Amino acid sequence: MIITLPLPAQQLKPNVRCHYMAKAKQVAAYRLAAKEAGMVAAYDYDLREPIEKPFVTVRAFWPTTRRMDADNLLATMKAAFDGLTDAGVWTDDRECTFLPCQQCKDAANPRIEIRVKKTVE
Repeated sequence: MIITLPLPAQQLKPNVRCHYMAKAKQVAAYRLAAKEAGMVAAYDYDLREPIEKPFVTVRAFWPTTRRMDADNLLATMKAAFDGLTDAGVWTDDRECTFLPCQQCKDAANPRIEIRVKKTVE
C-alpha cells in the first residue's frame, strides 16, 4: 500500500522553534490530511481490517537535492503516522517497524510516499 502526502510544513520539523499554536495548527492539518489519504488508500487496496505489525518505509521526494537526516524525517512524520492510525491503516504506530528512509529529488512533484507492507520483501 502506498499513501501519498504533500511535503510537511516547516513547523513539523523537530528542530524548528516556533509558537506552539502555530505548530499545533500544522500538526492537526497534516494529521487530517494523512487520515483522509489513508482512508482512500485502505479503500483502494481493499484493506478490511488494520494491519497488526506493519513494515513502513518513508520515501521523500524533495524539490532540490538537499536532504534531511533520516531520524529527523521520521520525527517530522509523527503527525502523519497518527493520522494513519486514526484512518485504521494499522492498529497502533507503536507496533510499526520503520525501515530505512529513502530520499531523492523530484522538482516537478515533491511529495512524501509512505509504503506500508504486511511483510518484509
